[in-house]
Amino acid sequence: MGKKVLIVYAHQSSGSFNAAAKDVAVEVLTAQGCAVEVSDLYAMKFKATATAEDITGEVKNAENFRYAEETKLAWEEGKLSADITEEQRKVTEADLLIFQFPMYWSSVPAIMKGWFDRVLTLGFAYLQEKPYSHGFKDKKAVLSFTTGYHESTFSANGINGDMNVTLWPLQNGILHYCGFQVLAPQIFWAPAHVPTEACNTMLEAWRKRLPGLPEEEPLAFTPLDYFDLEKGFQLKPEVHEKHATKEFGLTVGTHLGKPLPPNNQMKLGV
Repeated sequence: MGKKVLIVYAHQSSGSFNAAAKDVAVEVLTAQGCAVEVSDLYAMKFKATATAEDITGEVKNAENFRYAEETKLAWEEGKLSADITEEQRKVTEADLLIFQFPMYWSSVPAIMKGWFDRVLTLGFAYLQEKPYSHGFKDKKAVLSFTTGYHESTFSANGINGDMNVTLWPLQNGILHYCGFQVLAPQIFWAPAHVPTEACNTMLEAWRKRLPGLPEEEPLAFTPLDYFDLEKGFQLKPEVHEKHATKEFGLTVGTHLGKPLPPNNQMKLGV
């Protein structure tokens, strides 16, 4: 049977490069037998704010409302709002999730951040006492996005800084935190500022990658068992000792005070 794919798509215009990238993904993956579902967030008018309205009926503590705890209870009791429940169904059924978006302020658009905030609820997607392992260990996820500046500006010497650092909060802090196997991102560099031919070349590269995407190996993150859960989730002394003579840190975030491993958040096998 073909894989099930969910594309979470955030762009206002059907004539955009992001729309073209989304359409290519739907076309290629459907052609190879995948069941593809698209959550077009703007078309859906998806609610971006995490509020008590996301829970049907009374909340447990209206005076001191705590979103994570309240939505966990609501998820357990089947009282989350219909739009959240529907998106959680899509996530549950999917083998692969593709997030297609234009990079806004070094992150995702607000409507997609709202999707993360509201859909990836405590209990369903993660457990605070067991981070980076709960939920979606059998699912893969990939960020596919456009930038407003050229690739050279997102380098260690560029004005926007190292893209690996920019990606860390999204790929580690959201996707890996929820247990997803995170695939190398598909980055479309500054499509609004290059000739049509260059845009077509970028789309063709995406088209060529897509058939093998569901079977790709994920990026490497620091294993959970490297950390002492009884001592504040700190790296174990033997891990420090093992990597003391290594040239680079473990990852972009867990760098041990060493130089960052090159392309740790952008390419497989580094």
